[in-house]
Amino acid sequence: MNSDLSVKIIPLGGVGEIGKNITAIEISDEIIVVDCGIAFPDEEMYGVDLIIPDITYLIQNKDKVKGFFITHGHEDHIGAIPYILKQLDVPIYGTKLALAIIENKLREHDLIETSNLISVDPGSKIDLENISVEFIQSTHSIAESCSLAIKTPLGVIFHTGDFKIDLTPIDDKVIDIDRISTIGKEGVILLMADSTNVERSGYTMSEKSIGNTFNRIFRGAKGRIIIATFASNIHRMQQIINASIENKRRVAFSGRSMESISKVAFELSYLHIPEGMLIEIDDINNYSNENVTIITTGSQGEPMAALARIAFGNHRKIKIERDDLFIISASPIPGNDKLISKVINQLFKKGADVIYEDLEEVHVSGHAYREELKLMHRLIKPKYFMPVHGEYRHLKHHKDLAISLGMDSKDVFIAERGEVLEISDKGARISGKVTTGTVLVDGLGVGDVGTLVLRDRKHLAQDGLVNIVVTIEKESYSIIAGPDIITRGFVYVKESEDLIKELKQIATDELQNCLDDKILEWYLIKTNVKKALERYIYDKTKRRPTIIPIIMEI
Repeated sequence: MNSDLSVKIIPLGGVGEIGKNITAIEISDEIIVVDCGIAFPDEEMYGVDLIIPDITYLIQNKDKVKGFFITHGHEDHIGAIPYILKQLDVPIYGTKLALAIIENKLREHDLIETSNLISVDPGSKIDLENISVEFIQSTHSIAESCSLAIKTPLGVIFHTGDFKIDLTPIDDKVIDIDRISTIGKEGVILLMADSTNVERSGYTMSEKSIGNTFNRIFRGAKGRIIIATFASNIHRMQQIINASIENKRRVAFSGRSMESISKVAFELSYLHIPEGMLIEIDDINNYSNENVTIITTGSQGEPMAALARIAFGNHRKIKIERDDLFIISASPIPGNDKLISKVINQLFKKGADVIYEDLEEVHVSGHAYREELKLMHRLIKPKYFMPVHGEYRHLKHHKDLAISLGMDSKDVFIAERGEVLEISDKGARISGKVTTGTVLVDGLGVGDVGTLVLRDRKHLAQDGLVNIVVTIEKESYSIIAGPDIITRGFVYVKESEDLIKELKQIATDELQNCLDDKILEWYLIKTNVKKALERYIYDKTKRRPTIIPIIMEI
């Protein structure tokens, strides 16, 4: 073996954040990329729809990039693919369900004809020159989740993907403990493991365990059941469908992502619905309320998702009726608690009954708890460890867990976004940093909203806008019209007439001073007017609105 050979592991996404899972693994002249996800904006990212990873490093090394290897079909692992493929045309490897969801996204972006999607089954191997990638059956909250065993000349890198150890999964496809154990015995140089639930002790409940809860709740329901869950949680959908069938309820899907993913899952036989039990959302009024179940999006309280629109009376096809029972079958993603509470409160105000995780066991996590993580560590027995998938505190707790199991602290690495973990015969170390970051998607714009734009949007949202419009005549150095004051989000004009008059007078005085001094340069006039108004407004209101003078010449 070449003693100078090294493998580089580079997290390019949101390390210590929820979302944007994407990791580059490089050896010699080959790079593979594990996952390619998005994150969702926080409440201060005004107008931003999505956050995707900056792949500058991959573009700079595009001749080395051999493909994206997808562990499963959740948005934080596949959502950025359509945006990335426009910049980097490489193969995408994944299981049938993940690729079917990706296909829907590529079709929306008119990329399906030019994309190279390569379907694999759990157990399949993809052999490159220096790297071999094996897909290993795992269990998670979406079907066909896989871990990856990435074989390199220096040893195996084992990437768990998102996982839990569910020994009674809905589809009976149990995590392949035997293969994982064998890989561990053969020797693993680096373990990269899901850290999301490291703070929770014990074991995750099996997905199958909530089936009885659904059956009991459904038996007691007098009206429609409207249940919100993640669109990608096909196992959860199946349990809802099973409970509906047992209680003679027909099922309708509501919400764009719910409708598209359920259609894909049904076509691929991951979702089983007897003939005649599935109805269109337009037809729900043709059946008695006690015979209808609606599975909808919006379990995170998203304002534009179906559940929130139902709660606030904005849904075109579903209105809250007497005896409606709403079930929220999901845990809040960190930061979404307020959104969900707002929707739940609104549903109660409208007279509906609501069941959520605090009241009943209507959700189980798809991520391993501490005892399952310990088992994974014991099976893999890695030389080095890098915690992934979770907020920074989760990574830190997972590092501590690995040390408590006997690993040396110098062999456990929390790599920041863009940092390079380099492993060679000489050891492992953080050896530098590559260009990376986040790219904001706003409508059709990708990357055209940056820090300055967000700062301005935040400023506008907090303090509002003041426009000063005036017309001057160059030859006579005189004001012909105005100044007029137009405000947005600053004060209610009808109740602040005195303030507006004072602003007009200050603007007039400052403009006249400039004209008396024969100043016609727009920049100087605008600067002087703006400064004068800023001082006065802050003294009077302690606010700093955005002030935009508009000067016209005739």
